[in-house]
Amino acid sequence: MSKSYTVEKGSMLIAEPFMLDPNFKRAVILLCDHHKKEGTVGFVVNKKTDLKINDLIKDFPEIESNIYFGGPVAQETLHYIHTVGDILDESIEIDKGVFWGGNFEKLKFLIESKLILPKDIRFFVGYTGWSEGQLANEIKHGSWLSSEFFPNYIFGSNTRILWSKVLANKGDIYSVIAQIPDGQRQN
Repeated sequence: MSKSYTVEKGSMLIAEPFMLDPNFKRAVILLCDHHKKEGTVGFVVNKKTDLKINDLIKDFPEIESNIYFGGPVAQETLHYIHTVGDILDESIEIDKGVFWGGNFEKLKFLIESKLILPKDIRFFVGYTGWSEGQLANEIKHGSWLSSEFFPNYIFGSNTRILWSKVLANKGDIYSVIAQIPDGQRQN
């Protein structure tokens, strides 16, 4: 039997295979903040857009980095997850060596100085959020599976196959579910 993971800051959610909501179809979400009484915040880490950060913010230092769809909430906001919390002030540690946010002006300086490279950071528009009890209810009804987080899921994996990879890594029956083709229902 596969190991069960607690839903907490630094864990991942995997959308069940037949979820129809286009915001979350085959989504993998990194949870960045989780409080039973206050709710949960996370980012869909496997939905890359065609936009680059420099398309979105004109006075931003040049960096070859795509924007990802973080979720349907507050899509006018920009967020970033990175591995450079030791040099980016005001970063919040999500898991060992992985951070959320930080001082935006210092971020620009570090990118301009080439101290932050595309491999170190991922940008998101919007986020995914749940109010008190909402996520627990969705998990209870089978919308989400929880999984252990590994930094290479964000900073080293092909996002097109990430949903299948995370499921396969859970083992057992999830390895079989990971092989279900996208967009097809078979009898």
